[in-house]
Amino acid sequence: MTKSIRPAVGIPLYIIILSLYYTFVLNYPLASRFYDLSINSGTLFTLSSPFVLIFAFIIIFTLLSIPYIFKPFIIFLTLASSLALYAALKYNVMFDSTMVENIFETNPGEATSYINSSLVLYFTVTGIIPACLIFYVKIKPTKTILRALLQRGFIIVIAVLGMLLLATFYYKSYASIARNNSYLKKMINPAYLFNSVKYLHKKYFTKKLDYLVIGKDSKLIAAKNNKPILMILILGETARAQNSTYNGYSRNTTPYTKKLGLIAFQNVASCGTETAVSVPCMFSNMPRDSYYKARANTQDNVLDLLTYAGVDVIWKDNDGGSKGVDKHVKSVPLAIKDNPELCKKGGCYDEILLKGLDDYIKSNNKNKLIALHIKGSHGPTYWLRYPPKMEKFTPSCDRSDIEKCSDKELVNVYDNTLVYTDYILAKSIELLKKYQHQYNVALIYLSDHGESLGENGFYLHGSPYVIAPIYQRRVPWLLWMPDQYAQAKGIKKTCLIAKAKATKTGLSHDNFFHTLLGFYGVKTKAKDDNLDLIESCKIK
Repeated sequence: MTKSIRPAVGIPLYIIILSLYYTFVLNYPLASRFYDLSINSGTLFTLSSPFVLIFAFIIIFTLLSIPYIFKPFIIFLTLASSLALYAALKYNVMFDSTMVENIFETNPGEATSYINSSLVLYFTVTGIIPACLIFYVKIKPTKTILRALLQRGFIIVIAVLGMLLLATFYYKSYASIARNNSYLKKMINPAYLFNSVKYLHKKYFTKKLDYLVIGKDSKLIAAKNNKPILMILILGETARAQNSTYNGYSRNTTPYTKKLGLIAFQNVASCGTETAVSVPCMFSNMPRDSYYKARANTQDNVLDLLTYAGVDVIWKDNDGGSKGVDKHVKSVPLAIKDNPELCKKGGCYDEILLKGLDDYIKSNNKNKLIALHIKGSHGPTYWLRYPPKMEKFTPSCDRSDIEKCSDKELVNVYDNTLVYTDYILAKSIELLKKYQHQYNVALIYLSDHGESLGENGFYLHGSPYVIAPIYQRRVPWLLWMPDQYAQAKGIKKTCLIAKAKATKTGLSHDNFFHTLLGFYGVKTKAKDDNLDLIESCKIK
């Protein structure tokens, strides 16, 4: 019986093969993008670009080639990089620090929605099979430590000389492309590893800032009719403004609220392109250009200021968590067991959030804010966001590998999610109207970020803000304010309607903190009247 012999190669060849695979396969999206950017800079320069990555990987892998550790690490890295490749190819995802943060804060149920046959195939071909080969091929042991060091030193020197040679001829060209397209470094696979370490260090090994209390002077100005306030705040998920009828969309994606007199602000920019950034940012008093999450997590947000003013605030969540903004208010669990018709395998429909609100409203006569975090239009499993009976546009893309759907199918299924969200808004307003004799009632709806539906090869959301398509950065913002509320709070409704219609630029999540306080009627030094969209429309 013959003994099978596993192939064996020396460490230099092993590292060179790995470097070639990481350059031409796992970094194909980067190589392709660089090719497009350099095509007008000369053929030789364009052909030289892969060698920069090859030499860089040779240096990195050589430095990491520690016996007994190197192989397991590379196997793990290859498997993870295979998944990153799939995301880059299919959705144009870039794994910068904010995307890595978003991944770590994604709940398991949401993560499994991305699994499909296309992902399994890519992962098998570009991840599992190469990982098995990496494991199977042996690395020839060197006879002495000195010889091992000389081998590694030799290939590092060759790689460094190669990079210096390229720099001699093409430094200006590389510098120009890098300077004008800084996002390229975020496309390097596995840059996610560095950003993951950075995220974990920041989250678990960095000393937290001292807690900052703001708005302790918050005071609620009594309504003219002396009724308490009942307001519902609906925090949308992944709704983009371009597909809202209120923002000029040709389709009717708002059939349930079209006659309810909602006020729609135009051209509203989000703070980020993912929930993990946008939600804590919009609830903080920090503008997007100076937003610092570590500080947002260690200071009061707008919900805290409302509680200081004596408002009873509750938070109900159907989207995997508040990202910390409900840290000081009551979080109410969903009544999943009592509503099996609303909760299926893919999670619960957003109507579940309305269950039990009657009991809460009747429990006392305090000023109230009910914050509802809906799942809204979260992809890629858009068809699971609404009940089948609510489907309005067909045919729809009822699969998670959305890149395989036609543009029409993808837009249809996405628009169906907006229709269902509009239904939730209408049901919320219907609920509020029941208590108009007892409360001054109002509603706010605002989405956290938008979504790409294949435009220019981008899907979903989470792209770096600097290059994110406008579809990921523009969101709908709606107010429902009956005449009773406007009169009780001294707000000129016609002024606000005109202001919303006339708005062309400049509105963003930066306005939310201050506008929510102004709309509810809270006075505090922490509120910037210039950012409060209500202030200029108040009766003085």
